[in-house]
Amino acid sequence: MAGDARAGPSPSLLFLLVGLAASLPATSRAEPTDVNVGLIIDAASPVGKIATTTIPMALDDFYAAFPNSTARVKILPHDSGGDVVAAASSALQLMTRQGARAILGPQSSVESAFVADLGTRAEVPVVSFSATSPSVSPTTARFFARAALSDAAQAGAIAALATYFVWRRVVPIYQDDDYGAAFVPFLVDALTSARAAVPYRCAFPAAASDDAVAAALYRMESEQTRAFVLHTRPGLAERVFDAAAEAGMMGEGYAWVITDGLTGLHGFVKPPQGVIGIAAYVRDTPRMRDVERRWAHRYMREHPDAERAHAEMGCYDVWAYDAAWAVASAAERLSSSDLSSPPGLVGGKGGPTDISGLGKSMSGENFLRAINDTRFEGLGGRFNLINDELAVPAFEVVNIMNNGKERSLGFWTQQYGLTRHIGRRSKALNGELKPVIWPGDSTVRPSGWVQPTVARKLRVAVPGNVSDSYRPIVHLDVDPVTNQTTAGGFVIEVFEAAVRLLPYALPFEYVKAKSMPYDELVKAVGNGTFDAAVADITMTANRSTYVDFTLPYEATAIAMVVAVRDQRSNKRTWVFLKPLRYDLWLVSAAFFLFTGFVVWAIEHRDNDDFRGPPSYQVGTLLYFGFSTLVFAHRESLKSNLSRFALLVWVFVVLILQSSYTASLTSMLTVPQLEPSIADYGALLRGTEKVGVMNNSFVLRAMTASGFPQDRLVRYPKAQSFHEALLNGSIGAIVNETPYLRIFLKTYRDNFTMTGQLNKTGGFGFAFPKGSPYVTDLSQAILNLTESDEMNMIERKWFGDPDEDGSAAQDGGPFTSDSLSFGSFWGLFLITDVTLSGSSRLTVGSSIRTCPGRAGSGGWPRSSMTRTPRRTPSGSRTMVVPWPEGPTRLPPLVLRTVSLAAHSVHRTRASGQWRRQARRPVRSSWPPVAKRR
Repeated sequence: MAGDARAGPSPSLLFLLVGLAASLPATSRAEPTDVNVGLIIDAASPVGKIATTTIPMALDDFYAAFPNSTARVKILPHDSGGDVVAAASSALQLMTRQGARAILGPQSSVESAFVADLGTRAEVPVVSFSATSPSVSPTTARFFARAALSDAAQAGAIAALATYFVWRRVVPIYQDDDYGAAFVPFLVDALTSARAAVPYRCAFPAAASDDAVAAALYRMESEQTRAFVLHTRPGLAERVFDAAAEAGMMGEGYAWVITDGLTGLHGFVKPPQGVIGIAAYVRDTPRMRDVERRWAHRYMREHPDAERAHAEMGCYDVWAYDAAWAVASAAERLSSSDLSSPPGLVGGKGGPTDISGLGKSMSGENFLRAINDTRFEGLGGRFNLINDELAVPAFEVVNIMNNGKERSLGFWTQQYGLTRHIGRRSKALNGELKPVIWPGDSTVRPSGWVQPTVARKLRVAVPGNVSDSYRPIVHLDVDPVTNQTTAGGFVIEVFEAAVRLLPYALPFEYVKAKSMPYDELVKAVGNGTFDAAVADITMTANRSTYVDFTLPYEATAIAMVVAVRDQRSNKRTWVFLKPLRYDLWLVSAAFFLFTGFVVWAIEHRDNDDFRGPPSYQVGTLLYFGFSTLVFAHRESLKSNLSRFALLVWVFVVLILQSSYTASLTSMLTVPQLEPSIADYGALLRGTEKVGVMNNSFVLRAMTASGFPQDRLVRYPKAQSFHEALLNGSIGAIVNETPYLRIFLKTYRDNFTMTGQLNKTGGFGFAFPKGSPYVTDLSQAILNLTESDEMNMIERKWFGDPDEDGSAAQDGGPFTSDSLSFGSFWGLFLITDVTLSGSSRLTVGSSIRTCPGRAGSGGWPRSSMTRTPRRTPSGSRTMVVPWPEGPTRLPPLVLRTVSLAAHSVHRTRASGQWRRQARRPVRSSWPPVAKRR
């Protein structure tokens, strides 16, 4: 028995161990778990055909890249045929009977909205790659995820095109269902922000007949707009393009833009040449080219009857591929408990068709979270769902060519706008694109409008009952026989000139507005009674609450017109002093004295005419200086220095005398007209009544400024103002400058505009709030103002601005101003230099010829001679010896010469002469003996 115990294992045990060892590798690698995912499409549609090829191919590529995946997506396809009920039935069957943990699709937006609601009830994720309408959104269905771009994202790109090509009117043509109608509000808002109007919309049902489409396009052809945005499904788009070609709307002058839904399927739509398309930007990478090549072969193999143009990948192909990849990646991240949970719905109370009693998916919440958290580099770029929607990287702008191919024009992003190169900002303000080939093989940019054959005209209100005095400003005449309106005046001509500068045609007709205050007229425009008001309406803060004003086409201000009166009779007595101002009188008198003194100082040594007793020499000094005024000085001059100084001064006197004579003559002969009321302050302090125009806001403005209302008198006509001013009923007219210019053009001889100008808002054209014409007309007004045409219009109706009497505010033609020192200070400067220089030379010469005494600078007493002699006048003086000979010097002269040694410098500062004296030279003259 012991030997038996030491024997080896039995053959049966060895066989069991070998079998277990052989089975170990097989059990260590478990089979992947199937994850059922439903697919609801319209198999006969272009997007359905694309999905049947793309989604299986994407899953094959995913599992080829990740062969060790623990979960494998199994597609359960259903064909809804584009029917909402069929799509809902397919979704219920997938969730209740086939155990679908998620659903790809449905294809259309209206189907997706219904299925997304069912998915939210059952907590089954619904991932759509083709439902782009904003009508279905994760905000309304929590378990809905959009793996495609929302149509609302491309509205900004289309608006940027309208701005770039300067299209001021754009008409959307769309499919009248959830796909088209939900997109139009976003498009209209974007166009409005870009200052492009949407005059009307054209909606077609999906099943619209060819005749209905053709009739609508013929109606659009008769309108003025020539820029269209097409947003429909491919089948309807083909009918629209065919009808447009029949109506001649695919020729030169037309512009067509198709949205990304049609650009991504342009092989099915075949849009004509010249159409501009918006497409989601897809980078050209080696992986993209490989997938595109393999996809084209597979598509043609699965759809042998398809055209070769159908086998070109577009946005739907890319979105379907990335959506399938995202679902497979999310399934791989599900936990084992999620994968082992019962497929389908749990806890349902009713049957499989009882919507209210649907159960819930055990893995739906985690599956949706995994899908939203998925990040990878897809065919369309970085796959990233933000708020359960695909992020918008960029849009590409393409030009459809005649061979059906696309030519890239540039790109649009929210950050950089339109650019030729992705990721770069354009230097141009409105962006930059490559040249476009438009319909009709034209390279000329369509203006987007033509003069319409049939269109609703803008009803423009014009005041009808206008006084004849103010017809140059605005007037409207109605023929009683033909009822035809004829408008004219400055305002009308400016409005029509601005309309001609618009980048589109603006049909309008003038409508006579009954007599009403302008405040009421503005309110009538604001409530829609009129489409606009063209009149001399002053823009105020209160009126701007009802309407939108254009930029002012005429600057206005509140001014005052008063009568003028001649002031000469009040100033006859002292009129001779008026020609020169006081400063010129004082300086002239000082220079008369200064000239006489300098000539005397030079001549008294050798000229007997300047010698004599003190009173005689003072009289000679004064007489000589003032006699130069009339050139009547009789003293002969012996020194060339004094002659030169006198010559300069006589020249100055000649100029002063001529100017004085001319100014005095003007004051005595020219009427000195001055305003009877100087300014508003004088008007307010006075008691005169003031005339204002009827229906003018000036009355309210003056009352608000504190002016007594009982002193304000209304007048309807300029003639009434004229009569009231003449008979003294009123003392002034206060109104806006255009009306006063009209008044002064007729009655300018006796009146003038005076007082400070108080600025107002100016005249503007009124439009309802939010009108798109305000910005364009404002731009046109700016262009008109910068041109000569505006000046020509103003001169035509108001005359030359220099003829309206406004120059009187500055004392222009009515006053003669006094002459001031500032007009002649250069002449006085020359005279001062000449006289001061002459005096210095004289004093210096005198000092050099006088022998000084050491220490004292005086003369030796032994050298003085006191021999009395008589002057020609009989007075006795002492004779003092000079080196050259004796010179008679009276005491007054001795003191005068000592003072003359002081150099006088004058500097001109602050309009006055200031004196600056140097240190005086000490005099060493000997004492003079007393007169006997």
